[in-house]
Amino acid sequence: MSIEVNRLTKIYGEQRAVDEISFSAEKGQVLGFLGPNGAGKSTTMKVLSCFIPPSSGSARVAGFDVSEDPVAVRQNLGYLPEHNPLYLDMYVKESLGFIADVHKIGNRKQRIEEVIALTGLGAEQHKKVGALSKGYRQRVGIAQVILHDPAVLILDEPTSGLDPNQLIEIRALIKELGKTRTIILSTHIMQEAEAVCDRAVIINKGKIVADDTVSGLHDSFPGMSFEDIFIRLTSAS
Repeated sequence: MSIEVNRLTKIYGEQRAVDEISFSAEKGQVLGFLGPNGAGKSTTMKVLSCFIPPSSGSARVAGFDVSEDPVAVRQNLGYLPEHNPLYLDMYVKESLGFIADVHKIGNRKQRIEEVIALTGLGAEQHKKVGALSKGYRQRVGIAQVILHDPAVLILDEPTSGLDPNQLIEIRALIKELGKTRTIILSTHIMQEAEAVCDRAVIINKGKIVADDTVSGLHDSFPGMSFEDIFIRLTSAS
């Protein structure tokens, strides 16, 4: 498994933000990590990306424990936060070169060209990041997180604020990337989760309330839309 979470708990003071959750994801899978605000999604993603330590339990990314080997975890992980941090005064190619140097990528020029082609940035590569539309800025963010060819990607609200055309393009890119990697996709857009994800883990009040394929959830709640299923599961617990 590329991601293994076992009885993971994170406590802030007296609040259990994440309460003994367990789930896994494998290569070639896009896993939707879904839940209302305050459910524990961001906390879990921060633990998986080694920004914060767990209070108890364990989590492994690409075979490496987040507590015991955080450097190896980061080397095998690409994390795109909701608010995409970009250097707006840099040119697209320049910004990718900077990230390539951070990761000490040997075949720097070739890898940058590969990532530009994969993310559809060819026509924009000589522009400043600040001059790009939001959709292309998201492409730059995704290009940066896949530059070092990580086995696992965590994408937090990657299509937030995009117009319908940009939305379709970024969804297609995520599905393509998911063919050879493990992707955790966090989103509030249930249509997006249904269109892109192979499986869904739904969390509410720090606990997992569902872990199934999208089709399996539909089978469990016949006649209901995916959005209604989400509402049913997160309002009942």
